[in-house]
Amino acid sequence: MDEPRQTVQPLSVSQLTQQIKLSLETEFTSVWVVGELSDVARPQSGHIYLTLKDEGAQIRGVIWRSVASRLDFDLQDGQQVVCGGDVDVYPPRGVYQLIIRKVEPLGVGALQLALRKLHQRLAAEGLFEAGRKRPLPRFPRRIAFVTSPTGAAVRDFLEILRRRWPGVQVLIIPAKVQGEGAAQDLVRGIRTANSLPEPPDVLVVGRGGGSLEDLWCFNEEPVVRAIHASRIPVVSAVGHEIDVTLSDLVADARALTPSEAAALVVPAADEIRAGLDGMRGRLAAALRARAADARSRLEALAQHRVFRRPFDLVHDLARELDDLELRAQRAVAFQLTRHKDRLAALAARLESLSPLSVLARGYSLTHQAATGQIVTDAATLNVGDEIRSRFAQGQAVSRVTEIRKS
Repeated sequence: MDEPRQTVQPLSVSQLTQQIKLSLETEFTSVWVVGELSDVARPQSGHIYLTLKDEGAQIRGVIWRSVASRLDFDLQDGQQVVCGGDVDVYPPRGVYQLIIRKVEPLGVGALQLALRKLHQRLAAEGLFEAGRKRPLPRFPRRIAFVTSPTGAAVRDFLEILRRRWPGVQVLIIPAKVQGEGAAQDLVRGIRTANSLPEPPDVLVVGRGGGSLEDLWCFNEEPVVRAIHASRIPVVSAVGHEIDVTLSDLVADARALTPSEAAALVVPAADEIRAGLDGMRGRLAAALRARAADARSRLEALAQHRVFRRPFDLVHDLARELDDLELRAQRAVAFQLTRHKDRLAALAARLESLSPLSVLARGYSLTHQAATGQIVTDAATLNVGDEIRSRFAQGQAVSRVTEIRKS
């Protein structure tokens, strides 16, 4: 039985609403709700107000302007969507509502959510970093293509290769590109290309366009990791421009279609030929310019005096040599005369000092016959000593008979 009124403290409407608000907001956070849109309203404030309903119930929802401005599709009445957000209570009306933070169209919402989470995890590991991507070879000789051998993608790819670069070898590695087992086939094909005795220069992985579900195998983690582990540069060619898969992000290069992949991995022979012709023309022009410059320099040199009269320099040097010879002869003759005069003067001085000159003037030179000593003092002689006297002409031997002192 209910408690008597007197024993219960009544709540105000605001208090009751606040308790309900607190309870709902605590219990229902980060919920995902699927339903059909109705009563979609967009006031000038930029917020979006709507009703999300199914066969048995409905709930009001609001998307604040900061979230609404980031929506990448239009919300329409009758559209099936998946909304994520928090349950809130609006006290002025006493109703609960869904504060929507994310909206995705029904059918791809779960896949996109899973794709977003896988992308965040692999990106955190660095699988999509631009710094690890390798350049494609400029002129590949062998190309491997992992794809379905019966699809139109193969025909388009081979046709483009045939037109652009006919000599390249192409190896088609069959693999399922859609449905159950496709991811395992793609991984097997990538590993097969890397294990070949003569591995290809570049590896293409892809297929034609399709829905998100059709292309899902190119978003699966084993395929992404197999591309990341490939030792061969990988080109991802999946779908059309609007379809971006994780394989596109991890590959070394991305092509929008298999046809574009063919144009990406090989050069155009016509462009290479035109480039070579252009380089040949520039090289020929440069050689002609250098030859003309060399010819001009040669003609300028030919006009130089040394080439017009090549022996002038020899004659000039010969004339200079003759002048040096004459100058040398004159210098030698001068020095010879000078030294002869000096020699004559020295000879005259020597002659004047020679004892023979003294003797020629009537003097004689006397020395003892026994010792040969010059006699300069008569006191050094004894009576009976034998002496020799030398004259200007001849000698005489005498014996001392008398000594006189002056």
